[in-house]
Amino acid sequence: MKITSSALLALSISSLTAMAYADEFVPTELKGTSAQSETKGFLEDQTLSGTTRNWYANELKRRDDRFSYNNHGTRESTPRRINWVQGTILDYKSGFTEGTVGFSTQVAAYNAIALDRDAKDIAGPNNRTLTHSDGDAVGQWSKLGLANLSARISNTTLTVGRQNFSSPTIDVIGNRALPSSFQGVGLHSEEFNNLSFDAGSFDRVSPRTEQSLSKFRSEYGAAGVETDRASVAGLNYQPLKNLKTTLYATNVEDFWNQYYFGAVHDIGDNAVLGLNTNFNYYKTLDTGKKELGNINNDAYSLAFALTHQAHTVSLAFQQIVGDEYFDYLHETNGIYLANSLLSDFNGPNEKSLQLAYSINMAQYGIPGLKFNAYHARGWDIDGTKYKGTAYDVRNMDGETHNEYSVGTSYAVQSGPLKATAIRATYTTHRASKNQADGNINEFRLVTTIPFSIL
Repeated sequence: MKITSSALLALSISSLTAMAYADEFVPTELKGTSAQSETKGFLEDQTLSGTTRNWYANELKRRDDRFSYNNHGTRESTPRRINWVQGTILDYKSGFTEGTVGFSTQVAAYNAIALDRDAKDIAGPNNRTLTHSDGDAVGQWSKLGLANLSARISNTTLTVGRQNFSSPTIDVIGNRALPSSFQGVGLHSEEFNNLSFDAGSFDRVSPRTEQSLSKFRSEYGAAGVETDRASVAGLNYQPLKNLKTTLYATNVEDFWNQYYFGAVHDIGDNAVLGLNTNFNYYKTLDTGKKELGNINNDAYSLAFALTHQAHTVSLAFQQIVGDEYFDYLHETNGIYLANSLLSDFNGPNEKSLQLAYSINMAQYGIPGLKFNAYHARGWDIDGTKYKGTAYDVRNMDGETHNEYSVGTSYAVQSGPLKATAIRATYTTHRASKNQADGNINEFRLVTTIPFSIL
């Protein structure tokens, strides 16, 4: 059966509407408490904490695919890429000063040490390990990852400077040894019990594997195309006890206007049988100077997760409607689609389906231990009608690909290493000739240890 974008949207709305009938309405009211009135003071609420993360990834290209790297001025190829980096964050947060308007500050130092420095192993430049221009690794480097001032009235906080920010289109990405961050102005307001607002405008991003600030560029667009400003505003609203909705609008100067709607609904009791429904929709339209050409793109995903005690089985369908990639900003996690995995499954006109299973071993007497596995397939990738030059898609004609992954994680429950997280995953991706992600096996092992000084 052919599933169209209209059918997916109708199915999502009807599913959420049907489940909402039996749900409890939540009236919108002002909060009875104020975070600012409860502050203890600038020094009294200060904290000094951080994390250290050991990040290891071993990738092997299969079939005829290869990595290309710079070996002291000579371009060479290799089928394997190994990155091993220790990333440490030391984060100082003051409390808010007392009074109607409270002020606070945050400063976080980021440090990275390259544990594998072989030019052939890291296969740079600057992909997952920071390198010099000749391809050799930068052995150790540091930067200010966060540096900001905040002002708070009641439950509304305005932050200026280098900061973390989270939204469906501009979001900190933390899947490397160090996370990204953004430079600009951010606002977060929680004056109501079931309604919150966010807004932000940023002119630079601090990349995960670089020392300097960078202009924004897109994840899939032509290299060298950059923009000076990305701005976002949106709200999170919980109209029903078990239904949460999200609505955001984003302008990336001279790239696109992007609109997002998301809804999450939970029903049932996971101890017996619980159902989670998750819908995501993005609409992307070109704007301004159209530095990435004409864009008119819709992206949808609809996921169902059924949980019985320790076991969760989920099914997710995703579709892209447009002759270019569904694109988002590089160095952000601005893609909340269900099938954004090792591959984003976001090719022009692509459809994809993911089946996943996870088990929480706490039910069997081992709290903190989890296992998961998934299989995802993408098909009908067609960029033959693309008219622009920013995306390399015109040779994609009926492309397909698939991805398998197994993983395990463990969080230490007590003792001096409490909350330490260990995560191991093994993923394989196979693709037809012109699908961009290619053929690769990847093993990752990531250990994150939190610590507190103050």
